Amino acid sequence: MYQIKRITIGKTAQLDELAHACGEVYTATLVSFWRVVRKQGIWLKPKHLMRWHTSPLLHAHTADACVQAFFASLKSWRERRKSDPTARPPRRRKWYFRIEYKRSAMRLKDGKLILSNGKGNEPLVLDWAWTLPQTLVIRWTGTQYEALATYEPCYLPVPEGGNKIAGIDLGEIHMAVSHDGEQTYILNGRLLRSKRQYRHKLLARLQKKIDAKKPGSRRRKQLVKSKRKQLKKLANQIKDIEHKATTRLISTLHTDGVQILAIGDVRDIRQGLDVGSKNNQKLHQWSFGSIRQKLTYKAERRGMQVEMQEESSTSKTCPVCGKRRKGAVQGRNFHCINKDCKWKGHRDMVGAMNIRYKYRGEFGNPHVVGATMAAPIGLRHRSQTDVARKEKGYLREAAGL
Repeated sequence: MYQIKRITIGKTAQLDELAHACGEVYTATLVSFWRVVRKQGIWLKPKHLMRWHTSPLLHAHTADACVQAFFASLKSWRERRKSDPTARPPRRRKWYFRIEYKRSAMRLKDGKLILSNGKGNEPLVLDWAWTLPQTLVIRWTGTQYEALATYEPCYLPVPEGGNKIAGIDLGEIHMAVSHDGEQTYILNGRLLRSKRQYRHKLLARLQKKIDAKKPGSRRRKQLVKSKRKQLKKLANQIKDIEHKATTRLISTLHTDGVQILAIGDVRDIRQGLDVGSKNNQKLHQWSFGSIRQKLTYKAERRGMQVEMQEESSTSKTCPVCGKRRKGAVQGRNFHCINKDCKWKGHRDMVGAMNIRYKYRGEFGNPHVVGATMAAPIGLRHRSQTDVARKEKGYLREAAGL
């Protein structure tokens, strides 16, 4: 994982021209690739098309990045179709595309980042208060362009003696529940879920009003503008909640000496599952991928190892005696059906414990837990927490500043 710096750079004719040139290179790559597949049955490699498709407006390595982006999408599709036969390959042409600059096309001079373009073209110059990045990507946000600069990460060492393994169960009600063999932490996600539900209701209400207006009318344009503004505000609130919650969990686990995170793999949970319209809607609103990604890069930044763990039957197996229930667990508490055990505990805590046991190869075996185990600790959202400042403090500590 890498560190990202994000700045907004507005909208200019030069940026539009460069983005359009990148779109032309990407589209030419896509058309050429599928044409050769259709007519010759040959799957070309990136090196073949990088020599073929260039643009006089772009730096050679920027044009190469557009070709590589297509093949990255192709690789992602190949991996995805192993578990999802309905996955579609990249076939959509791009009028505009992101502009990527590599280290060879960048230089820093007097607080200015100078980005080289094609021979004879003016470079793109940005005000820059940091060091030279590894790569820089310029993309369209919907209202303006923003630059994403990538830097090598600074890792925090795990505290001395820290060799714990924590299992993490991702959930729709609770964002994440962790268990490290001694302590359980529960990230309350009800605020996040309420924001998602409100966003969908708001979208439906506003879209209904928009559809009732005449296309091209002033009132319709006002409603469309209002919809974008309100949805953007909610998206920022959701992102803020996810960042603050995941930062708090990872920092707590790091302090406790956790070295390995085993995160339950729920990427295929929606496939072939029909649990009624209400529950289906909740599952499709569940942003487990975003939570997993944030937990992963924040843990790796602190020197922790992250592994994906298959989690079938972890929420309905007793962590004490290993007895497995036949049906789904009802309610928020787990009750063991073994008459000789009768252990009780939080359902999501059971999932996190069994994910940890599964990673250690101990799933289904009897374990000594129960009365000696500490009660779960809930971690709630703190709206006033400055995550950016906290992350900056971690990085300064890692750098020894």
